[in-house]
Amino acid sequence: MATRLTTLKSKLQTLPGRMVTVSADSWRSGKEGSTARGYGYKWQQARAAYLVKHPFCAYCLRDAGISYDQDAVAIGLACMNKGIGLPHAQVVDHIEPHRGDMKMFWDSTRWQSLCTTHHSRDKQREEAAGRAIDGAALIREVR
Repeated sequence: MATRLTTLKSKLQTLPGRMVTVSADSWRSGKEGSTARGYGYKWQQARAAYLVKHPFCAYCLRDAGISYDQDAVAIGLACMNKGIGLPHAQVVDHIEPHRGDMKMFWDSTRWQSLCTTHHSRDKQREEAAGRAIDGAALIREVR
């Protein structure tokens, strides 16, 4: 007489919920909007002025091996010689997270221009991984 095979129990487990990226005591956890956190009209004006002076993505230039401290014409020629388009930036990023410190927030020596892709993907990944971000070293590397 043949015996029936028993069903194996599942070894699959459910994954835990999404990891919380903002702690409860973070300056971002409040219900205040972006304007209350410093990203109002004054920031928009400073951002626009910074992008006029620094129109190219620091990460794109770094990845292409192009020096950041050249003028726009030299950067344009270097991009053309490499066969790539101009890496225009859309975002002004704080190199080091300011965590609500308004003195750090408004210190333009701690800013960098990034394209949306690098800001939303690579920079966020670096911060989430907990990598130390040394602003001075990054600027020297990019320039």
